[in-house]
Amino acid sequence: MRVNKNIRPFHTVLVANRGEIALRVLRTVRRLGYGSVAVYSEADRDSPHVQAADRAVCIGPAAPAQSYLNIEAILQAARLAGADAIHPGYGFLSENDAFADAVDAAGLVFIGPSGANIRAMGNKAGAKRLMQGWGMPCIPGYEGQDQSDEVFVREAARIGFPIMCKAAAGGGGRGMRRVDTPDALPQALASARSEARTAFGSDELILERAVIQPRHVEIQLLADSHGHVVHLGERDCSVQRRHQKLIEEAPSPAVNAELRARMGQVAVDSARAMGYIGVGTMEFLLDTDGQFYFMEMNTRLQVEHAVTEAITGLDLVEWQLRVASGEALPWQQADIPLQGHAIEVRLTAEDVPAGFLPQTGPVLRWRPPTPQDTGHDVRIDSALREGGQVSPHYDSMVAKIVAHGKDREEARRKLLAAMRQCVLLGLPSNQGFLADCLADAVFMQGVGVHTGFVAERMGLPPAAPVPSARAVALAALAAQVHSLPTSDHGHVHAGALGQGQAQGFLTSGGRRWRYRIHPTSCPSAPNQGTGPNAAWEVQCTALGMDVGVGVGAPGSASAAISATTSLTPNTHTTTLTHVHWQDAAHTELALECEGLREQICMARTDNGVQLFHQGRAWAFECPTAHGQAEQAAGSGAVLAPLTARVLQVMVTPGKTVQAGERLLVLEAMKMEHTLTAPFTGVVRELSVQAGGQALKGALLLQIEAEIT
Repeated sequence: MRVNKNIRPFHTVLVANRGEIALRVLRTVRRLGYGSVAVYSEADRDSPHVQAADRAVCIGPAAPAQSYLNIEAILQAARLAGADAIHPGYGFLSENDAFADAVDAAGLVFIGPSGANIRAMGNKAGAKRLMQGWGMPCIPGYEGQDQSDEVFVREAARIGFPIMCKAAAGGGGRGMRRVDTPDALPQALASARSEARTAFGSDELILERAVIQPRHVEIQLLADSHGHVVHLGERDCSVQRRHQKLIEEAPSPAVNAELRARMGQVAVDSARAMGYIGVGTMEFLLDTDGQFYFMEMNTRLQVEHAVTEAITGLDLVEWQLRVASGEALPWQQADIPLQGHAIEVRLTAEDVPAGFLPQTGPVLRWRPPTPQDTGHDVRIDSALREGGQVSPHYDSMVAKIVAHGKDREEARRKLLAAMRQCVLLGLPSNQGFLADCLADAVFMQGVGVHTGFVAERMGLPPAAPVPSARAVALAALAAQVHSLPTSDHGHVHAGALGQGQAQGFLTSGGRRWRYRIHPTSCPSAPNQGTGPNAAWEVQCTALGMDVGVGVGAPGSASAAISATTSLTPNTHTTTLTHVHWQDAAHTELALECEGLREQICMARTDNGVQLFHQGRAWAFECPTAHGQAEQAAGSGAVLAPLTARVLQVMVTPGKTVQAGERLLVLEAMKMEHTLTAPFTGVVRELSVQAGGQALKGALLLQIEAEIT
């Protein structure tokens, strides 16, 4: 395949992206001495990537279609700022062949493959046909142009269930459904088409036989414009949710040198056959017998490129720039050693127990571990800033944390320690869940991991963690501490309570506690209720039949993970001493809790308090009376679990619905979320319509239980 694109030296690079990948690309652009230009939407005007570039240009409103997907606005920004090359990052226009062609037509250098390369691999059906012609092993399936349900039903029966229904025009788990039975296929086709149309502008689908318990293994490629192609080893991306990657590592625990050589060779041969130029990744499913099957090729830099950089010592963005300017690769395949092991996690703003629903909101605290905390083998790529916002307009991934070690266990241990020090408060995230995955026995062992790991080991959805008795006591203190006087040295005075007490209620994850705090004598210095020896007793009583606090040691698995059985209501008393602020902004408290020194980071919210304790973030609401927490219980109120667009409404007022019946479909961050009836009843109130917006927590509809 002959490829034409602009390849020549350049002086200024515009990064057509936002967030952490824009910052990451700009870091290398500036290190190599190029001029740098950022683009931003109106929602990103104060984002860190804007400040990181030499120049920045606003390209439109917050909606991606009007800004980061607006080809003409980006080209105009390049002309305005004097850029002669464009790096697309990943996502947005990075795999848009029309964008690559438009950059070339404008006389600029596109830092990526040609439009022809992107077109060839951009459609899964066409890519599979090409790859099969080049001798690449592919999963049996259907990639035909007839997209009727009748043909899909017939082809699915030929392939055999279970099957995968996939969007032909894109990836990232969007427009993908596993179908286990014939009767489930029509609904899966409708849902996959809708999601694919929203995400990629095309509702074309393909079918593939489902490979049972596969690993997701991909080969990193690098090709210059002189016909030389090498691979940089493999990455294992088997830990996923919603068919989207969560944890990636290199090398794969399941790939030996012989298999690596075979997979690498077919990937290199295919890239050479298509005349590929730049960085690219070929993704495979690896079955339990060691057979691998081509899935797709990503014609861009991958989110997980950092693990390859860690084990090769190469800067992939640097080599994108060098190849785009016409440089030849200086190595043969044998010159590329793989050293040690690297693992990456994707920190996302998601409500994990709610099924990984994307979340938006304020970043009240962002305290990632520093090199002083972790050493220099941990890398953090992020564009979060304390006081900023996670927007509903863009992807839910907010940071990548990568650790490198001499072997897999060392890398895992370093990354787990870093995750347990990574503080994000203000909105839900998967931080604690990622730490649980890294600490899991099967993940530790490595070989038994497959793409069903999360469902098999963590549950779907994963159970909500239960705070320990100590965490609840600290939350009670955090709810009251700002009302207490503080000495010049930061010590909090318990004596301000006098002979009285502070009391209130806490709720978290459907559980409720009543707390009482009163001053007491410090065991190490009795009869002193002020100054450094101030002491409190905190009594926390679990309320209700299905609530309670964890019973394990602080930070232990039994303290942090939800129990499978109900706990009997109980009261736990905790003594806190030597409470003092660690910072002038009053965001971090240090104290002694029954002889053990503790430290918490905290943030007040409009209706409660959040704290980071023993490696996990906790969010508590502080109702004025525990009855408030019960108002919605059993009411049949269906609330929006996230801020989203109402895509479809299946019911009308007065309609009788069955438990589990589909009510509405919401769309946020290009993913669809279906809400179902909690019980059989009658729709008495409908507050939304298709095409409208719903804020998180808003009432969507009300169901009145059917009386039998």
